[in-house]
Amino acid sequence: MEMSKKLVAEAVGTFWLVIGGCGAAVLAAKFGGDTNPLGLGFLGVSFAFGLTVLTMAYAVGHISGGHFNPAVTIGLWAAKRFPAREVLPYVIVQVVAAIAAAAVLFAVAKGVAGGFEIDDSQAGAFAANGYDDLSPGGYNLGSALLIELLMTFGFLFVILGATARKAHAVGGPLAIGMALVLIHLISIPVTNTSVNPARSTGPALFAGGDYIPQLWLFWLAPIVGAAVAGFLWQFLSPEDATLEPVPEEAKAY
Repeated sequence: MEMSKKLVAEAVGTFWLVIGGCGAAVLAAKFGGDTNPLGLGFLGVSFAFGLTVLTMAYAVGHISGGHFNPAVTIGLWAAKRFPAREVLPYVIVQVVAAIAAAAVLFAVAKGVAGGFEIDDSQAGAFAANGYDDLSPGGYNLGSALLIELLMTFGFLFVILGATARKAHAVGGPLAIGMALVLIHLISIPVTNTSVNPARSTGPALFAGGDYIPQLWLFWLAPIVGAAVAGFLWQFLSPEDATLEPVPEEAKAY
């Protein structure tokens, strides 16, 4: 597959993830308020993130692999499932697409009657990720670091297993999407859930304030967690540590 096509697919998929997941959090989570509560709430936002990955994995996974996340790209490289020369282009495109999606989401939000302002002192502002005062549940740096490491490790483990050479061809995206739902159900109270440095970067740039200096954690923890999962998968399933095309009947998506 031509590199340009892979990058376009990654851009579209990452854009969809941020618009779908963060858009659900910003536009629909609390829609209607107390008087007419029609919002998606905690559960709905969790499913929104999972559905973005599930749908785009089916849509463009056969073109780019369906990463939509720098941590996933690096984790697949660590597992010897992705070439080193393509890591940086993928990461750049993912981050640019996430920022573009956040910009579109901000433009939509500004169109509401009465106006829209981001309070950068509020936890979870504009779906951004944070710890300490910016954690939805008031969790500290240590808790945020640990949960992001563990959740990204688990996410990559599911991805690597669901896309293994012996994995069921149809079920891969479903397993990956449902894993992301579960991750959000666990960790939204702690960090507003990142497990994706690109997803964190886009909203943080618009939320501003202390969200920007806290971004380091939402790059470091997901990348480390993903890399550990990738290296461990090499040990558990060395037959998957190959860049050779997976046979058609074994493809997860």
